[in-house]
Amino acid sequence: MAETTLAVEAQGLVRRFGDFTAVDGVDLAVPAGSFYGFLGPNGAGKSTTIKCLTGLLQPTAGALRLLGLDPQAHPVEVRRRVGVVPEGLALLERLSAAEMLDFVGQVHGLALGERGRRRDELLALMDLTDTGDTLVADFSHGMRKKLALAAALLPGPKLLFLDEPFEGVDAVAARQFKELLTAYVRRGNTVFLTSHVLEIVERLCDRVAVIARGRIVAEGRTNELRADSGGGRSLEQVFVELVGGDRAAAHLDWL
Repeated sequence: MAETTLAVEAQGLVRRFGDFTAVDGVDLAVPAGSFYGFLGPNGAGKSTTIKCLTGLLQPTAGALRLLGLDPQAHPVEVRRRVGVVPEGLALLERLSAAEMLDFVGQVHGLALGERGRRRDELLALMDLTDTGDTLVADFSHGMRKKLALAAALLPGPKLLFLDEPFEGVDAVAARQFKELLTAYVRRGNTVFLTSHVLEIVERLCDRVAVIARGRIVAEGRTNELRADSGGGRSLEQVFVELVGGDRAAAHLDWL
């Protein structure tokens, strides 16, 4: 298969729920090898867009390609090359961490020795080696985040979708995530990230798209978006202005 210069392509992506349009004509062109931030306020359509891109939801309209492939025409090949940490994590509650990673490796057809090596390295990296027979159902939220990321990385994907990966994790885990993902992108892979922690996005992402009310309102290199909105401004300031969140704060006379 010929290599593509775009990891994610979407044209006119639409997703409706009854009369409500959650994603309204989204176009995306995410370069391969980029750390791409996908930002928006609550209810803007971020998670719905990711679910459409990763096959968890069927788009109402539009076309998309991942790593040069049509996910509907080549679903198995796309799943082999794409990792996902979804909003709800989608973990197997009645397995231990090691058992779950073994299961993921089996599904992806990894040989026994390679599967075990990757499992053990990821458990050590995520500080989950000592969880033993503890079931995922008894994990803390932060431990679940670590396991979800480990499961997404175990098959060695070329494209990784992360929906709020830093939410609920401690500072040590967050630093591990950042170092791991930065090295992953440096090797030519692609990360498509949503996060409400804009300081992290500003530090990690080389390109950013901002979605509001289901539509892309800005897209480009992170430093260029900041420069276009006035020198010295933070990504948070640019974001708030783009999504209409710069209204004066409400005051309650009883507080």
